[in-house]
Amino acid sequence: MGRTKDELLARLEELKIDFKRYDHPVVLTVEEQAKHVGSFGGALTKNLLLKDKKHRLYIVSALADTKVDMKILSQRLGLGKGGVRMAPEENLRQVLQVPLGCVTPFALFNESASAVSLLLDQGFKSKQSCYFHPLTNDVTIALSSNNLDKFLLSIGKQPAYVDLEASPVVGKDNPPDLADLVPSGALCSSEESVENPTPKDAPQVNVPKQKTCLPEVKAKPKVQNKGAESSESKVPTNNGANVEIFASDVLEVIFPLFLSETSKKLNIKQEELTQILKLDDFKRRAAPDLESATLC
Repeated sequence: MGRTKDELLARLEELKIDFKRYDHPVVLTVEEQAKHVGSFGGALTKNLLLKDKKHRLYIVSALADTKVDMKILSQRLGLGKGGVRMAPEENLRQVLQVPLGCVTPFALFNESASAVSLLLDQGFKSKQSCYFHPLTNDVTIALSSNNLDKFLLSIGKQPAYVDLEASPVVGKDNPPDLADLVPSGALCSSEESVENPTPKDAPQVNVPKQKTCLPEVKAKPKVQNKGAESSESKVPTNNGANVEIFASDVLEVIFPLFLSETSKKLNIKQEELTQILKLDDFKRRAAPDLESATLC
């Protein structure tokens, strides 16, 4: 179980952090929150939980009107154009341990979220106070960026304020300016199974070891000259686009064969098998891993 709202507010009082509390009905959006606290002078905020291909998590906390371009942010982190996406709801419950609508910097109060990276909008510093949910979305608290920093430092998080609307050039002579904010570790591998669990009623597919759905691939003869390599035996790795195309082509070959053979064995339609096994989701998740393996 994660920590509670009362525990968090008690910690703020213990740290002698000045804040204002506003109780209201449960809200899930900034627009709904604004109806209850928008007239009290604080700045509304939006908070995004993002995930990269290595399953590392990021909280991006910004003013409500700040434009956050995830493609640009991904490049600034050194993760490529499609390196980050919205994290699934399971990560809120399993890692942040907060319900939907409660992602804020205060979620890092839970020890399970210690590896989550936090990017703060530098616009917070220009506001007298900003609004955040304290682990529950039926309460809003208002506090200054200095007091937010005081809380973050108390839990071992160094505040990192970023111009989230900046779009610096990233290239050979211009390294990613936010690369230092990428977490050093990845989530436990079991998290992947949490995100897309196999349905309990899905049939178990047992493929005999002596048979395979894939065409036999014969080994190519070794090259006698050690200094020479067959250009056909190498996957081009000097271009990320080539690797993506290669991975996509491999998956396009494998999955139709798998569907065809398995549907015959189970005597069901391929469309039904696709839905049962969630192969589209599996292909989406498998592609980055295949690309990484290709580059190794």
